[in-house]
Amino acid sequence: MVVDFEIRKAPKCVLATRTMRGPWPGDKGLRDEYGKLMDWAKEKGVRTGKWFFREFDADNAQPSKRRWEVGVEVRSAKPLRGSKGVSMKTLPPSAVAAVTFNPDEVSPRLIYHGISDWLRSRKKEGEYTVVGPYREVYLSNPWSSSQAWTYTQVQVPVKKLKG
Repeated sequence: MVVDFEIRKAPKCVLATRTMRGPWPGDKGLRDEYGKLMDWAKEKGVRTGKWFFREFDADNAQPSKRRWEVGVEVRSAKPLRGSKGVSMKTLPPSAVAAVTFNPDEVSPRLIYHGISDWLRSRKKEGEYTVVGPYREVYLSNPWSSSQAWTYTQVQVPVKKLKG
């Protein structure tokens, strides 16, 4: 599998989210949180799109103080309000460094190290700097859709530094 990094425009995205605090919740913890989001979306009668996962404070926090966020894109003509531990967030359109890969063929650890090093070199060259947390994006539920899993995408919000 060929893997390459690119800078591209990520569109605006409205998310229903749940936040977890503490050490890595594990696969079961993530599935449970996504399940709660899907129950909320079904209750509200809204269509869902991409699934998001973000980690905050990865390098600077003790494991007990880390924050993890799962999110599901929601599409609705009317404004939505969160409830039952669900918050609404809007990710504005932004430039992102992105890489799409199949975790069954390429180790996620390799992808994260690679994109981190690539972005470090872009910053050293005065081209781009990181302006937000890394996020994983799936087309749909990665536990029930092999296509969603096969096209895992890591995105890192960036800002252009020169002209």
